[in-house]
Parts: sequence; structure tokens; C-alpha cells
Amino acid sequence: MARLVLVGLPGVGKTTTARALAAYWRCDAIDTDDVIGEQVGMAPADFLREEGETDFRARELDALRAALSSDAVVATGAGVVTTSAARDLLATSIVFWLDSDDETLLSRVRDGERPLLGVDHRQGLARLRAEREGWYEAVSRVRVDASGSSDEVLRRILVEAERVAP
Repeated sequence: MARLVLVGLPGVGKTTTARALAAYWRCDAIDTDDVIGEQVGMAPADFLREEGETDFRARELDALRAALSSDAVVATGAGVVTTSAARDLLATSIVFWLDSDDETLLSRVRDGERPLLGVDHRQGLARLRAEREGWYEAVSRVRVDASGSSDEVLRRILVEAERVAP
């Protein structure tokens, strides 16, 4: 079973935080987008654009299922919560929702490849937040402020992980 699963909007720092936690806990970090990329032989953003969101979400579900069965910290794709099957899988895990204000997110995604944000990243983030915020809340045990440095976020998570540890 995964040690901890991170969900949240694009640019919130799920991958960076998963790697930091894995180093701290001396375990693996798994990014479901990386798993998809390895499976399909192309960047997840390219696969999403070429094959469509339905095929992408099916691959994402397989990647999530595999990641959750490992002893690792799991960073999910931002849209993992959009399918009920993925939300059902997440319900069996310790999930933390990393969140940050939109300005911080915008500064982090400004140059990145984010197909679902569209051309206007500000508008795209607002749309994704409105669509997904309820799902992030529903699947997570804790909402963590992911603003600030990686070290600050790591400290916040470690405090919360102690509090909710099984």
C-alpha cells in the first residue's frame, strides 16, 4: 500500500513533494504521469493531445492502481480525481491534497506543457479548480498549503502525516 498519495491542481508541486517525502522516508516516489509516459512511449501531454482524455484517463487508472500497490509516495496527475473509478481507488489510501493560491500556481506553470489549461492558464486553472475542488476535498484526509519552499511544504506534510497516521 502506498505510504501517501498527493493530489492537486497543475503546478502545485506534487512530483517535487513526492520526491522529497520519498527521500525523507527512504522509499520510492512514483509519479503516475511518468508511469503513463513509460507505458505509451511519449510524453503524457502528447498522449493526451493525440489520443484524447478518455484513453488518457484509462491509462491513468492503470498507473494509479499499480502505484497504490507499492510502498511509495505517489504523485498523481492533476485530473486523476475526475473519474469515479480513480476516486474509489483513492478512498483506500492516505491522500493529501496539496493546494496553493492561483498566483503561485500560475508562476509555476507559466512555461510548462499543460494541455488541459488551454492558452489562457489563468482561466484554465480557475476552470479546473471549480471542476475539481470538491473531488480533491472528498478523496483527501488533509488539505496542505503548498505555497512556499519545498522544505516548508515538506514540514507541513510531515506534521500532518504524524497526526493522521493509522
